[in-house]
Amino acid sequence: MSKTKDSKYKNLFLGLLFDAIGMLSFAIPIVGEFSDMIWAPIAAWLMTRMYKGRVGQAAGAVTFVEEIIPGLDVIPTFTIMWLYTHVFKSSRKEKIIDID
Repeated sequence: MSKTKDSKYKNLFLGLLFDAIGMLSFAIPIVGEFSDMIWAPIAAWLMTRMYKGRVGQAAGAVTFVEEIIPGLDVIPTFTIMWLYTHVFKSSRKEKIIDID
C-alpha cells in the first residue's frame, strides 16, 4: 500500500477508536457524562490534528460541541469526518475532474 493509503486507513482506525472512547461515557451512568468534560477538548484537539485547515478546525468545533452536550455521544463525528474527507469529498473531486 502507498503511504497515502496507509495514512487514510490509519485515520479510519483512529477515528473509530476515538468514537468508541467518546461513547464509553454511556457505560458509566452519570459519572460518564462528567468524563465528557475532559474528553471534549481532547477530542476536538485530536480532530484538528488529524484533519488540517479550516475543515479540521470546523470539525474540531463540532466534535467539541458533540462531546460536551450530554446524550450526543452516539454521533460518530470522527467516522463522519473520515467519510467526508475520503469518500464524499474524493468522489466530488472526481466528478469535477471528469467535467473539465
